[in-house]
Amino acid sequence: MNVHSAEADRLASVGSYHIIDTPPEPHFDALAQEAAHLFAAPIALISLVDENRNWFKARVGLSVSEAPRPLSFCSHAITSDDLLVVENAAIDARFMHNPLAKGDPNLRFYAGSVLKNRQGHRLGTICVIDVKLRPDVSARQLSLLEDLSGAVMKVLENRRAGIVQHEVQHHRQQNQHFHA
Repeated sequence: MNVHSAEADRLASVGSYHIIDTPPEPHFDALAQEAAHLFAAPIALISLVDENRNWFKARVGLSVSEAPRPLSFCSHAITSDDLLVVENAAIDARFMHNPLAKGDPNLRFYAGSVLKNRQGHRLGTICVIDVKLRPDVSARQLSLLEDLSGAVMKVLENRRAGIVQHEVQHHRQQNQHFHA
């Protein structure tokens, strides 16, 4: 499979959740809060990466609801199944020229765990971000962040199953009216 068709499949998978541009939801907000608390981090996000942007389903410590994909740390995270930890964005070759690391808000630390569905598509991340270096992050914290990504995926899957169930019921009702 070529890169373009793999990305098209990933984007179709993101779209299948019907979640981009939806209002905040308590389950997602609670998981982002848990990530922020776990790391005592000022910023935590549940992000989904679409074609042109990184959209935040839940956010702690950030007022914007999206970022351009080229500036997104999460866009880098979804290139691998592995946890992405950036200890110092100011000296990391992938981010040192990124305006978010070079200037305001001067991001330094990032840890993101990929949201991966059963089909193997990497949809986005749950991540924590800080403007300070975080040399004291433990392996346990990182493992718990990975656990939180599993919890986010369960909520996403349950949400999608509920939408599908609602659509099936709506279709049945329309057919009953049509045949009546």
